[in-house]
Amino acid sequence: MGSEGGEKKALGWAARDPSGVLAPYSYTLRSTGADDVYIKVICCGICHTDIHQIKNDLGMSNYPMVPGHEVVGEVVEVGSDVSKFTVGDVVGVGVIVGCCGSCKPCSSDLEQYCNKRVWSYNDVYTDGKPTQGGFADTMIVNQKFVVKIPEGMAVEQAAPLLCAGVTVYSPLSHFGLMASGLKGGILGLGGVGHMGVKIAKAMGHHVTVISSSNKKKEEAMEHLGADDYVVSSDPAEMQRLADSLDYIIDTVPVFHPLEPYLACLKLDGKLILMGVINTPLQFLTPLVILGRKVISGSFIGSIKETEEVLAFCKEKGLTSTIEVVKMDELNTAFERLHKNDVRYRFVVDVAGSNLVEEAATN
Repeated sequence: MGSEGGEKKALGWAARDPSGVLAPYSYTLRSTGADDVYIKVICCGICHTDIHQIKNDLGMSNYPMVPGHEVVGEVVEVGSDVSKFTVGDVVGVGVIVGCCGSCKPCSSDLEQYCNKRVWSYNDVYTDGKPTQGGFADTMIVNQKFVVKIPEGMAVEQAAPLLCAGVTVYSPLSHFGLMASGLKGGILGLGGVGHMGVKIAKAMGHHVTVISSSNKKKEEAMEHLGADDYVVSSDPAEMQRLADSLDYIIDTVPVFHPLEPYLACLKLDGKLILMGVINTPLQFLTPLVILGRKVISGSFIGSIKETEEVLAFCKEKGLTSTIEVVKMDELNTAFERLHKNDVRYRFVVDVAGSNLVEEAATN
């Protein structure tokens, strides 16, 4: 059981200011409890949201900040009331590590929409200590927010499913878009978009990738299995898509017009926004009204949906397209991600990295 209520030291890589440069950092984990799981981190995926956070793009960043919310690790200790996990289990931790437990979203297994949710980093836990993420050697997490990684699934493949994978799976499940034969569009072919193609294809959908240029066409069609590829700046190509799609998953994280994509939707089609954008988007209402179309947002997924997408990907044999890096390559990886120079998700080999024992402290 170990030292319930005690504190443990952790070593990670933290940003200390909006430059977003990460460097070694040692800190104490929050106090442990009877429902907590102490995890030795094996690997952690890099998400585009991490860039927003370390650079304070949303004006809400607190430093020092250890990012990382696609965490896979091994359980090394459990609290006395932990029933879901035992020492040695390979587990995952995503974006959320706390919630109120009593609101409507929480009682509906939709804790990601709880107004008192606690982020896995850049937040404050219920005991007043700051939360820190998965670019570190260890984490302590309440068992409710930990999921088992299916046996036989490679840890580095599991990591992107804890955010990118469930972010795509959740709206498809919620909106009843899992039946085969549907026609879907994936706007943007990055970490989330590439998982969108793979998951939608595994559900039996006809999938069209919509991108700003032709440079990813071969990858999308030949390696990811997309059925069609359209360049959004080509009016003739976009016209070909008019009134043809049941849904579009919009993963673009920067400002872009919505009208061209609304025009691609059928009656009752859904444009599902996923990119974190800090400038207002615009659209002409007739494009929505005349087709009873829906513009919706969707935020990651619940713990239940995370378990579902892990099982779905294991059953279908789906894998993420990843590039594995060491911890001392983190800053270069973030620079490359900012330039979209990755196919399609970086995963940091935390356990195989030298985290530098002489890390700086507060």
